[in-house]
Amino acid sequence: MKVLVINAWSSSLKYQLFDMQQNSIVAKWNIEKIWEKWSSIVNHKDAFSFALHTMIQNWSIKTEAWKFTVDAIGHRVVHGGEYFQTSVRIDTDVITKIEACSLLAPLHNPVNVECIRACIQLLPNIPQVAVFDTSFHQTMEPVHYLYPIPYTYYEKYKIRRYGFHGTSHQYVYEQLIEKLKSWEIEKLKDRKIEDLKVITCHIGNGASIAAITNWKVVETSMGMTPLEWLMMGTRSGNIDPALIFHLHKHEKLSDDTIQHMLEYESWLLGISWVSGDMRDVVAWIQQWNPRCSLALDMYINALIKYVWAYASILWWVDVIILTAGVMEHRTIVRTMFLEKLSWMWVVIDTQANHNETSLEKIVSTPDSKVTVLVIPTNEELMIAKETFKLINN
Repeated sequence: MKVLVINAWSSSLKYQLFDMQQNSIVAKWNIEKIWEKWSSIVNHKDAFSFALHTMIQNWSIKTEAWKFTVDAIGHRVVHGGEYFQTSVRIDTDVITKIEACSLLAPLHNPVNVECIRACIQLLPNIPQVAVFDTSFHQTMEPVHYLYPIPYTYYEKYKIRRYGFHGTSHQYVYEQLIEKLKSWEIEKLKDRKIEDLKVITCHIGNGASIAAITNWKVVETSMGMTPLEWLMMGTRSGNIDPALIFHLHKHEKLSDDTIQHMLEYESWLLGISWVSGDMRDVVAWIQQWNPRCSLALDMYINALIKYVWAYASILWWVDVIILTAGVMEHRTIVRTMFLEKLSWMWVVIDTQANHNETSLEKIVSTPDSKVTVLVIPTNEELMIAKETFKLINN
């Protein structure tokens, strides 16, 4: 069975075609800056049509024959609101509800729907599945997802914490469960899976942390939007809300200008004045750039605060999983982060931590009180698995 996974963002489109029997990728494509770079592509429907015809040409297969090589389509949908607790097969009612959630994700849900409709038109009669960024986090209780504002706004607008990066957090948690026995971690071998207290850290250009136990997310760091909590490449994370009113009054900034600043001009970029990309920041630190050093110190400080908070919520932590671009590839960031967890009796396996030939690894020593793992994320594969599971049930 071949599953086509479509990952559409506001100005980009990624796809991967998986052969689920062979456990392999048949094809993949990435179109970025749709309106800036591609004069012939003005929307996501055009982008998908271009990608589809490119696949057909590359394999020299007629359109009709190619249709039969795609057995199902899985879509990454950013926001499912409170409608969707799990992934679902797409029908008219599902599309309507995804459109209704556009109020919560105005940049992303409309393009997700655009791609779904393009697939209906270009690849008719092929079953489609929606896999939501938010659904894995829907096990949170009201005490963890409500904001301390008048309850009427939750009732009226569903203003609450939803969480994102759900497919990534789910993927690495499932990888932990699947491989726990083969890793032969002595202190965990006799533990029941449902008793394990796990913190998953998706730390890339976007960053979020989740506290998980017994397959349930207890709390996660992103809120109603991805702007909340942790500092990221260009997003501010948590700030004092009064700063917005201060900037309104003294800088005469509009709502749109302030939102753009908080989304695209803050944290690593805003503090370093160099870049929102951790690779650039680390490179400039090696050139003794003090602003980049400050930005990285603030970044680590934010991570540590929330790991401590989530360990408290879980009443301890057995496993910390590090994933996504920064934690998978930036040894200096992992080291700084883990060194500040010594209060949890985390002991770093220096050799494993610096070994970049193996991305999946245990970076804590056997006598470390908390087991720390690096597990590369694969959101597209998670979407393919969810699609395969739903289509075959």
